[in-house]
Amino acid sequence: MDATNTSNEAGLEEYDLFPLKLAGIHLPWRSPETDLPGLMNRVGKSGFSFMDPVNIVKRALPDDVPIRVTEILPRVKDGGAFVKFTYPAELTPRDIEGKVSKLLAEKPIKRFFSPLRGVQAGLVKGVPWLEDLQRYPKGRLRIEFVPKNPGEEAVELSQETLYSMFRRYGSISEIISQPWDSKVVPKYAYVDFFFVRDAIMARNCLHGFVVPEELGGGKLGTKFRISYERRAKPHRIWDWITNHPRIVIPVIVALLTGLTVVIFDPIRSFFVKAHVSRKYRLSNSRLYRWVRKQTSDIFALRRGGAEQAGLNAVWSHRKDIIEQIQAWLMETTETFIVIQGPRGSGKKELVLEQALKDRQNVLVIDCKQIAEARGESAIIKNMASEVGYRPIFSWANSVSSMIDLAIQSTTGVKAGFSETLDSQLQKILQTAAGALQNLDLEGRTKGDLDASLPTDSYLETHPEKRAVVVIDNFVYRSGDNTLIYEKIADWAAALVQSDVAHVVFLANDSSYTKVLSKSLPDRVFRHVALGDLSPDVAKWFILGHLAADAKKDDSGSDDTTEKQGVTDVPDLVELDDCIGTLGGRLTDLEYLARRIRAGQSPKQAVAEITEQAASEILKMFLLPGKASDDGEHKWSMEQAWYLVNLLSKDDALRYNEVLLSDTFASSLTAPDGESALEGLANAELITVRSSAGRPRSIVVGKPVYRAAFRQLAADKVLSAKMELARLKELVKIEGGNIDKAEKELVLLGSLPNQPWGARDRVQYLLGKIDGAQNKIGRYEQEMSKLKKVLYTQY
Repeated sequence: MDATNTSNEAGLEEYDLFPLKLAGIHLPWRSPETDLPGLMNRVGKSGFSFMDPVNIVKRALPDDVPIRVTEILPRVKDGGAFVKFTYPAELTPRDIEGKVSKLLAEKPIKRFFSPLRGVQAGLVKGVPWLEDLQRYPKGRLRIEFVPKNPGEEAVELSQETLYSMFRRYGSISEIISQPWDSKVVPKYAYVDFFFVRDAIMARNCLHGFVVPEELGGGKLGTKFRISYERRAKPHRIWDWITNHPRIVIPVIVALLTGLTVVIFDPIRSFFVKAHVSRKYRLSNSRLYRWVRKQTSDIFALRRGGAEQAGLNAVWSHRKDIIEQIQAWLMETTETFIVIQGPRGSGKKELVLEQALKDRQNVLVIDCKQIAEARGESAIIKNMASEVGYRPIFSWANSVSSMIDLAIQSTTGVKAGFSETLDSQLQKILQTAAGALQNLDLEGRTKGDLDASLPTDSYLETHPEKRAVVVIDNFVYRSGDNTLIYEKIADWAAALVQSDVAHVVFLANDSSYTKVLSKSLPDRVFRHVALGDLSPDVAKWFILGHLAADAKKDDSGSDDTTEKQGVTDVPDLVELDDCIGTLGGRLTDLEYLARRIRAGQSPKQAVAEITEQAASEILKMFLLPGKASDDGEHKWSMEQAWYLVNLLSKDDALRYNEVLLSDTFASSLTAPDGESALEGLANAELITVRSSAGRPRSIVVGKPVYRAAFRQLAADKVLSAKMELARLKELVKIEGGNIDKAEKELVLLGSLPNQPWGARDRVQYLLGKIDGAQNKIGRYEQEMSKLKKVLYTQY
């Protein structure tokens, strides 16, 4: 907008000529101020002259006013144009402005993009700034008060003065003066218009206008410097949220928790049910079963058939146990079923493949996978995987903990985003319990005779409808992750007491009673103890393996059989003696059967198995460094050798006698004897047998270990080395006892008058020193003999 206030020349601004939204449209080779006018001119030449800005300007000027338009300057981004005109001396610019405004009010010119508002016009009073910067109009104007000439002084205008000058251009919503304590110069004020076009008119008409003294501009006058300002929208809701974190954060946590429950819990429940029922597994589809049946002869696995043939003898021997478990599953008694037996005794196969062979909805939880996880995230992930709980965001707990810590350090309130391991496990198990109950009720219909019964009563009267939860490797490591076993036991107790599922625990030793008794203190457990197989059953197990392999070889024999190197079954005369050496552990018998089938004699196979077991014992228990110092073991190398040496001679040791021995009672590296025995039992070197709830005796961990212990003890060099290490520790122990006694004697001798009561104590200490010294002498004699063995033998 440009105007020069001479006697015969003035300027008007007309706006609402162009759409404001098209202000940014321009061609790359044309300036923004000439793009849209040129387009409008081309449109006008095509017969749409009513869109031509020049034609609109002519229509806005009255015919009875003797003025002549000298120049039209379109302002695309302002949506209008500046009109320069000359007028006779007898008229004033204000009269011309009044007549133009009256004409536009009587005969409004409306545009297609603004049908409710017509074209408006205003007299240019200042010196507008014609610029082509990428600054677009806003509804807020910043009016800076600058001096008329540099170096002079400007006056800050009041809100009343600004209102009287700017109100004529449109409705004003707010006038904001500069804060009284602000040091910003030049002084300024904000004027907010309701409509952007009114702000455009005010800026273009008053920019550069000098306010005279009579209007409040001071003696020297004050000039307006006007610019657009982005209006800061009030964020009252956001400000309230940020200023009240103690209220907002718990509300947000509650909302997120509720959203998670609404969205993810049904999904997770669905995946748990699919995991338990195995409904969507490929192996359960009809097509898969048909293909497997048609190709069974082609893709038959030799190993699976042999193992199954061998197990048939075991299942026949344990048929009464299988029937007993199946009968317990049909009872309504609210208690646990516990199958106890050493590792490798076939507990899991007995339950899953025989007792639960035709049972639907069986959930198997392996505590070994959970107990061996490192870190809370891994424990949560493995637990969720065991029950089919997904999706699981185990990593989110660590991120939530950091967020919770940051919020607590800044606001002083704990947000509660992070959850403890206890709460996470509880959530997983609760979801699994709900899914199991839904599976129990899937076959229930309204036509049943007992359809009116509540859920708990229905499940109580129909034990065959309940799911079965098998918890394998329960108390896998009794000293580690006790929280996991307690949570699983409490959850299992809730399942049993609410008649949601039958629970079967598979345990390796009797330590399970400590955990389960807390969950069901008033119940007697259904207990089955699986031991090693008897020699006759073990023999039939091996013969079943060999017979199944021989049958497959005969059925598949042809001209290429001899080329494949199939060997004949070796002589089994030695089998009875070898089974007596190997024992009745199921896994060891399977290993023996494979070796015999590979062509070894039973005696050779047992010798290799024993050799391998001895090597494992030597590596795991008898090498230096396998002690409590490594943070993983609770025993010392000397304690392990002490048991190996004694068990190579005797079948069983008295538990308390072992605890009272110097090696366990006074060990320098593992002072807690009971913890050492517990650690060795968990590592399966030994087995602690109990009687009436108390430990009674110590035997080998596996039957084959008896022969391995004898082999290790028969090695003179190894025996001398290990015994020498044990005696050295005993010498240190007795030396320490002597030092303690000598220090006490020195203390008693330093008393000024020897008390009469101290004589007995002195005699006791002297006797203790004498006894310890005698032991050291005997140990030294034995050590010298052992050293000779090490010096002379390889």
